[in-house]
Amino acid sequence: MKLALLIRYATFILAIAGVIVMTSVMQTIHGQDNATIPPPPVTPPVKPYSGGVAATGIIEALSENVAIGVPAPGIISEVKVRVWDKVKKDDVLLVIDDRELRAALGKQNAAIAVSQANLDVSLAQLNKARATLDRLKSVTDQRAISQDDVTNRTNDLAISEAEVLAARAQLEAAKADVEQTQLLIERLTVRSPKDATVLQVNIRAGEYASSQNKSAPLILGDVDTLQVRVDVDEQNAMRIRTGQAATAFLKGDSATPYPLEFERIEPFVVPKASLTGASTERVDTRVLQVIYRLPKPKDTPLYVGQQVDVFIAEK
Repeated sequence: MKLALLIRYATFILAIAGVIVMTSVMQTIHGQDNATIPPPPVTPPVKPYSGGVAATGIIEALSENVAIGVPAPGIISEVKVRVWDKVKKDDVLLVIDDRELRAALGKQNAAIAVSQANLDVSLAQLNKARATLDRLKSVTDQRAISQDDVTNRTNDLAISEAEVLAARAQLEAAKADVEQTQLLIERLTVRSPKDATVLQVNIRAGEYASSQNKSAPLILGDVDTLQVRVDVDEQNAMRIRTGQAATAFLKGDSATPYPLEFERIEPFVVPKASLTGASTERVDTRVLQVIYRLPKPKDTPLYVGQQVDVFIAEK
């Protein structure tokens, strides 16, 4: 009896303790829900327009960045530029190892000499055949020569003329091989397609370069004048018009507005590629890209690749 009574009292005490613990836990959770939400680490920019579209953008060099490729895979023998170097059109950027082609070029130059010698031999044989035929034809007494001799010498002359044509063609083919190899060697010297600034150098002498590399060996751009590529979500695309004013704010600087000048709308909605890194950002969004010119300020350094918040005014 006493044991049963003790068990009954212990059960009641454990039940009461459980209720007290659950009540304490619920109060703690409720207190956390009512806690004050901390302010964001960076104050978001204030919309400069009463109405409009908010979007994100990325700073680019004027006329977009130029990713320099290589015309053929090979080992880089020399890189001629560094980051921040200003280059002119046709300046040398990098050189690919061309020793294999130069070895082939030496062999092809020798083939030209052989072809020239064959042509000289064919010309000498042609002159000999022509002189022999002319000598036979100059005999006034036709009884002194046979008609078969004249026919044979005429055929010999025709054969010599054909051999000269073949030798000339062989010489021209050898010269064409040399010109082709020289062009291939020249292509291995990569030159700048425009006046620009070197933004990135992703390759070094001794490394292997090919079109399969994930990153371009060099990236060029005109950083004296910048542009902003604005990604407008496709659900807001119908609100975009030509000539709309826009203002940009750098990430982390909501106090300094940068007025933008409308450049163009690219009329092709594409998957969003420039991500801000926010945890709520969707990667399956499609965007309309709008290009704005960004006059470069004198007192604030701006860099290609920086992300900006953009507000586009209603029109």
